[in-house]
Amino acid sequence: MEASQPASQEFVNHVYAYAANLLVKMKKNSAEVRQLLITQGLDAESAAVVVSNLEIELRDVEQARARKDLLHGGLWCAGGVALTVADSGFIFWGAIIVGGIQFFKGLINLR
Repeated sequence: MEASQPASQEFVNHVYAYAANLLVKMKKNSAEVRQLLITQGLDAESAAVVVSNLEIELRDVEQARARKDLLHGGLWCAGGVALTVADSGFIFWGAIIVGGIQFFKGLINLR
């Protein structure tokens, strides 16, 4: 029984890797990925579970990236404004503009 457990886990890992490749790299939509998994021998319920789990994971990754953009963009923009206001004789346009763009990109992607 123990010998089939690693083989079973290896199969599950292969299915998830295949489905993730279809979703991310090949830009297939969820319905197409479910159908392709079914044509590869997976039952409809298992295919739906795999795609659903991957969609949740991808959404979490995108939200983490958006929060990172919010933080870094806000810090760059605020730092540029602070250094400009500090009367250093120089306006830090690059930090202000790029930081602002990154902040709003993160804000838009978070929604």
